[in-house]
Amino acid sequence: MESKNKKMFFSTPEVAKLLKLSRVAIFNKIKAGLIKAEKVGRNYLIPREEIEHFLSGHKKISPSEREEIKKSVQKAIEEYGEAIRMLGKE
Repeated sequence: MESKNKKMFFSTPEVAKLLKLSRVAIFNKIKAGLIKAEKVGRNYLIPREEIEHFLSGHKKISPSEREEIKKSVQKAIEEYGEAIRMLGKE
């Protein structure tokens, strides 16, 4: 049984603070379906499980990791671009 002091739902400002994002970023993630929320009046309530799920599946990518990914994609396109285009037509 869960503790009574454990909050079950959070407001968008609370989630923004927890995730260190702006409220607008949270609204955009809700609209994009990345964070599931219930609309109550003019506000959204985000269940605790959704925040935990979002946190467990998201890791910030460092600029060096981002550059490495970009280079890998470019290399794949250079080597297999024609095959990828042909598969896209099927």
